[in-house]
Amino acid sequence: MIVRPLIFIMILMTSSNLIAADFSTPMGRVKDSVGRVITILKDKSLDRETSWQQIAAVIDDGFDFRSMSQSVLATNWKKASAEERSRFTEFFSQYIEETYRSRIEAYTDEEIIYKDEVIRGKKAIVETVIKTSSTEIPVNYKLKNNDGEWFAYDVIVEGISLVNNYRNTFAVIVKNEGMDGLLSDIQRRIDRYKAAQLEEDAEADAEEVMTDS
Repeated sequence: MIVRPLIFIMILMTSSNLIAADFSTPMGRVKDSVGRVITILKDKSLDRETSWQQIAAVIDDGFDFRSMSQSVLATNWKKASAEERSRFTEFFSQYIEETYRSRIEAYTDEEIIYKDEVIRGKKAIVETVIKTSSTEIPVNYKLKNNDGEWFAYDVIVEGISLVNNYRNTFAVIVKNEGMDGLLSDIQRRIDRYKAAQLEEDAEADAEEVMTDS
């Protein structure tokens, strides 16, 4: 199953600017990142929205969304205009954040095992395992060195690439509806997730009021 491990994708590959960190090695990036986002998740002094704003900022710092977007679009990236590339990168980063918000917030204390890093020039793979109470899930991270720091651009969960999943889905949309159709489709997806989040927040607030009363 790929859904449950995706809870950890953003957690394991993010960074915070609050504390100095060593991102000069791929493994250093991953290890340092884990504690930073988990710290945000466990900080009970933060309300839900503030917590998510901090995590979203961390996600933006930890991923090379331009490289990720280029990999997702594949040959369609070359065909797209500069404006379309820029808009797709912006929309895709928003989409990733909205898609996995509830999963990230649902993180518990599963154990992370760091296994190995393989560096080939300016690219690398970090191998990890998520150990739950009932199973071990291999999760590998592809990273790229940008000016001495490592950033994630793909995650492979149990052999399934996040980038490849989206590439296949989006390629069909581009073929049928063009880049404008893809951008509109992603915007609709983002809007649906945001609407669902607002509804969820409203329900949580209502439950809190009932509990207090």
